[in-house]
Amino acid sequence: MNNVPMEVENTWMHGDHLILKFKGVDTISDAEKLAGADVAIPFELRASLAEEEVYQSDLIGCEVIDAAGRSLGIVEDFEETGGTPLLRVGKTLLIPFAKSICTKIDLEHRQITVNPPDGLLDLN
Repeated sequence: MNNVPMEVENTWMHGDHLILKFKGVDTISDAEKLAGADVAIPFELRASLAEEEVYQSDLIGCEVIDAAGRSLGIVEDFEETGGTPLLRVGKTLLIPFAKSICTKIDLEHRQITVNPPDGLLDLN
């Protein structure tokens, strides 16, 4: 069943988790075969976001600059940590994705302006 288009028949929340019921997947053993699978939708069907919200995937490839305009590198990945998510910039720099640090996100120009706390840039 992996790597084939499937139709979502129903969705519901179970605590903090979104549950998807796929058409034709009607037993627990059928569902267990899908454990660990990625779910993707076509780019053009993504839901609209509120004014200051962004999709994590849109941050990948953005240049990160400090307030003086110096480039710190390119966002390579977005890491969920259980707390504040992190932008992985280049191979070693991790920047918390917090509004107080990531002060401006300009997706049109593919730039994120950051105001890193003292010592953050020394950690890489």
